Amino acid sequence: MAYLEFNNIGITGLAAAVPHTIINNYEYTTYFSADDVKVLVDKIGVKERRFADENTCSSDLCFAAAEKLLSDMNVDRNEIDLLIFVSQTPDYRMPATSIILQHRLGLPHTTVAFDITLGCSGFIYGLSVIYALIQQSSFRKALLLDGETRSKVYSPKDRKTAFLFGDAGVAALIEKNVKFDKSFFSLNSDGSRESLIKINAGGYRTPSSVETIKEKVVDEHGNIRSEEQGYMNGGDVFNFVIKEIPRDFRNLLEYSNTDLTSIDYFIFHQANTYINGYLAKKLKLDLEKVPSSIEKFGNTSSVSIPLTIVSELKDKLRTSKKLMFSGFGVGMTWATAILNLDDCFISPIIEV
Repeated sequence: MAYLEFNNIGITGLAAAVPHTIINNYEYTTYFSADDVKVLVDKIGVKERRFADENTCSSDLCFAAAEKLLSDMNVDRNEIDLLIFVSQTPDYRMPATSIILQHRLGLPHTTVAFDITLGCSGFIYGLSVIYALIQQSSFRKALLLDGETRSKVYSPKDRKTAFLFGDAGVAALIEKNVKFDKSFFSLNSDGSRESLIKINAGGYRTPSSVETIKEKVVDEHGNIRSEEQGYMNGGDVFNFVIKEIPRDFRNLLEYSNTDLTSIDYFIFHQANTYINGYLAKKLKLDLEKVPSSIEKFGNTSSVSIPLTIVSELKDKLRTSKKLMFSGFGVGMTWATAILNLDDCFISPIIEV
């Protein structure tokens, strides 16, 4: 088990940006009948999503969120020591999007900047890296920018994924401060399950070609996608989640000597309503402590945990609260964290 423990580091501010285009899932009927759509939408619990336009990337959403946060909190940009960008939909294959954001945000050349290419567990992984660098160095302030435009990589003709994913970007300010108590992380990976959620082509193993961008019928149900669009084995993903996540959840509680009742809020990756409801029931959690944003924004991959905080807990974190995060998905990777938020500033969600 990869357990990490930190002290006197915490999130002091959060902001989120979403595209202005709202997709009503019940009206997303171009390729499927209204009756089929209703059954699918009711099952996964995603009523609305946000789609970025063709000129908007995940970095644009993160830039807007970061600009809002730095302005609202009156942060001196020269004090930002570190910027990490988390995404699997970056601007380019190279250079790293974090370097572009360093320049766009007007951060100094002394700012350390790099990307982390992870999916649904990425926000927790990114936090752990920032906490570690701050703990072991003279860094005092860092930005974690996390953005995804998953609407661009899934086929609208594949009912397994067409109604699930949305786009968003978040910015988190992390600082060293004695007011923060201990934080605990558990990080995990299993590459033997790499085929459960995947885009087969378009990388360097299988480069883009005329064949890889061609749409094809991929199963007996008539679902259509190209090899450069994502797919998901929903049944096996569910089996993975119910096996690994409760175990990791309980193990971190035990490792950190934390009583379940001391946790104020449990923030799960917004996979779908059924999975998160199952987890909450299996772990015997008070549903009042399990906020959800999936109805409004869909599955935004690694962005979903901080987006849920900004969307659902904006006015509830003005005093010290203990939160437990759980992120899981593509890789397969999963991560759990227990940390305190003490007077965390949260900007209103903005539209781009």
